[in-house]
Amino acid sequence: MKSLVVRLDSFGDVLLAGPAVRAVAAGSSHVTLLCGPRGADAARLLPGVDEVLVWEAPWEGFDPPPVSPADVDWLVGRLRAGAYDTALVLTSFHQSPLPTALLLRLAGVGRIGADSVDHPGRLLDVRHRRQEGRHEAEAALDTAAALGFPAPPGDDGRLRVLPPPDTGGLTGNGPYVVLHPGASAPARAWSPHRCAEAVALLADAGHRVVVTGGPAETGLTRRVSGGLAVDLGGRTSPRTLAGVLRMADVVISANTGPAHLAAAVGTPVVSLFAPVVPAERWAPYGVPVILLGDQSAPCADTRALTCPVPGHPCLDEVTGQDVVRAVHKLIQERQP
Repeated sequence: MKSLVVRLDSFGDVLLAGPAVRAVAAGSSHVTLLCGPRGADAARLLPGVDEVLVWEAPWEGFDPPPVSPADVDWLVGRLRAGAYDTALVLTSFHQSPLPTALLLRLAGVGRIGADSVDHPGRLLDVRHRRQEGRHEAEAALDTAAALGFPAPPGDDGRLRVLPPPDTGGLTGNGPYVVLHPGASAPARAWSPHRCAEAVALLADAGHRVVVTGGPAETGLTRRVSGGLAVDLGGRTSPRTLAGVLRMADVVISANTGPAHLAAAVGTPVVSLFAPVVPAERWAPYGVPVILLGDQSAPCADTRALTCPVPGHPCLDEVTGQDVVRAVHKLIQERQP
């Protein structure tokens, strides 16, 4: 059976689809993952994926492209050529799978399943309704099971990636803590001065600190490192970042892709979590987590990209010392 899994969102969203992808792979001869450009690197890290197909949907992302008939025709033709027997469409709780399902229908996909609040008409063969309070990773796995792909025996349902490389040459010798100061949206980020404060306090407490960030975040990582931490800003690919996070004692991160990547390699997370989306659905999954941030702040559940409250109090009232205490607690719990 040739199967297609669709997850059109960002890096972290695709990682959260990982357990569902493994379930589909266990019942398929070949799995293609259709994702957007922001999720492609994560898709290539997932076990069970045989092929990655990248397409930027005009209904996804912070700055979606215009609707292009030629672009849509290309995708429909590509999917038709794939001759998929079944497709699992995965979305967040606030998104509709139906635009994707329409294109899959036009491409002749044999059987389509998704979680849908909206009436699907003839667009879905299996319409799943998610249970209240389910984490996004669990909801995706539930939807896969509804389509006939239960979790395979022995699979614990946690996030997972392909084995990362040895990154000791980047981080140096000895234990360390990772701080990732960036975020995909400003409303989710802990401020740079708080991050720098945490680095200084962690160093004072005897920790080696490694600061990570993408190519566009080198100014931020340099500022946060302050000469006290190993600055890996712009120096890691997604695979090498997985290696860096895997060997860390603890990862400190906002609600952004690297927090989910840390969970996928089994590392505990201090999660600086702005409540613009619910933590019960989006917190790092399957690893020890300490959640910091006011979850009842006025921005709760707004899905805001920029903080609507002056001073960003939900996160910036968290201090560097709060983070140090959380790091120590997770390290103590991890010790045998």
